[in-house]
Amino acid sequence: MSDKKTQRIKPQTLRGFRDFLPDQMMAREHLIDIARSVYRSYGFAPIDTPALEYAEVLLGKGGEESDKQVFRFTDQGDRDVAMRFDLTVPLARFAAQYVQELGVPFRRYHIAPVWRGERPARGRFREFMQCDFDTIGTMSNSADIETLFVINDLFEKIGIERFTIRVNNRKVLNGLLEKCGLGEHAVGILRCLDKLDKIGRDAVAAEMVERVGITAAGASQVLDMAQLKGTPDEILRGLDGMLAGSQIGETGVNDLRELFASVDACGWPAGRVSLDVSIARGLDYYTGTIYETLLGDLPEIGSVCSGGRYDNLADLFTAQQLPGVGASLGLDRMLAALEELGRTQKATTPAPVLVTMFDAGRVSDYLQIGRRLRQAGIGTEVYPEAKNIGKQMKYADRKGFRLAVIAGGDEFAAGQFQVKDLQNGTQASVAAADLIAHISALLSPSK
Repeated sequence: MSDKKTQRIKPQTLRGFRDFLPDQMMAREHLIDIARSVYRSYGFAPIDTPALEYAEVLLGKGGEESDKQVFRFTDQGDRDVAMRFDLTVPLARFAAQYVQELGVPFRRYHIAPVWRGERPARGRFREFMQCDFDTIGTMSNSADIETLFVINDLFEKIGIERFTIRVNNRKVLNGLLEKCGLGEHAVGILRCLDKLDKIGRDAVAAEMVERVGITAAGASQVLDMAQLKGTPDEILRGLDGMLAGSQIGETGVNDLRELFASVDACGWPAGRVSLDVSIARGLDYYTGTIYETLLGDLPEIGSVCSGGRYDNLADLFTAQQLPGVGASLGLDRMLAALEELGRTQKATTPAPVLVTMFDAGRVSDYLQIGRRLRQAGIGTEVYPEAKNIGKQMKYADRKGFRLAVIAGGDEFAAGQFQVKDLQNGTQASVAAADLIAHISALLSPSK
């Protein structure tokens, strides 16, 4: 026999990537289920696309910074490929490829992982899940407004009471640049403007002058508009004066005015939707309304649901005009926020009921109890072997079961089972015929 020791590989994950334990996956799946139900309620249909695309499909669509973060390589067939960095650019390819079959307007949601080679930070990873919804094939501002409604409903369903959806419109920004004769510098200016919250006015102004090449006076004009404050009505009146004579700027203001009129009609809490002219969003493909959503109790974590209108993204794939608008829930960032706020549950089992086992000779009886409960729609796990009740209760507590069914020889003989509520410690003797009704009542949402 060989005396060589087995060279074992250290079990570890790559930086920026994660494993998910059962309690984490249950929290993720719960959020995904909420997102899916909200999206479906608005008529969005599910699709999926490959993780890998030809590199030319992805590169140059999100801007220079996005291109630097793309995982790109040559596959075994010597093809230049890349991993999707978001779900919107693949959607543009998808829509162009299948538009004749799908028809427009087309509403889709897509819940899937994406990859970016950016620096990992709190709530930010190199592999993360996006929960996107988009409307393709219409320029109507009603689609932009309804995107706002979806974001609101999504957060309410998640149970977030305090949040703010900040909106702006790229047409407003582009209108000012047009009036100031800065249109050719639009991409660089907007990227600088997107850093305003992080580095402040003076640093952004300096970057516009040094890196973008505009004058200090031009930078000041842009920042004066971006830092307009007040109610939406007050800001819109200020924009009226600044953008008078710019068709694209006036169109942006009118779109925002219609959006806020719809918000007022909804009767949402004051401040639920705010107008922030400094929002630019870093991706180059946005052309109209843009959205960022901040948690009222944890604003420092950044936007947890963002998006906007993009009217030209499919131009490289088809001559047919395929404008779109949508947003994406940042699932991992939202989960990080909920965990920090103490809003996540720690159960590691999706089944609320544990059937304990005392008598190894009655395995089939225990399994039958589990089967009866499952047939009634109650998730149930049967403990696999007869062990000390203390060990089984410890197992139940660790995994987070709601209820335990306890039965030994005496209970089977009497046709009575013990049902223990593991949340409050109460226990009741229940006739076998009443077991399903009793457990269903204990598990009902009103309990």
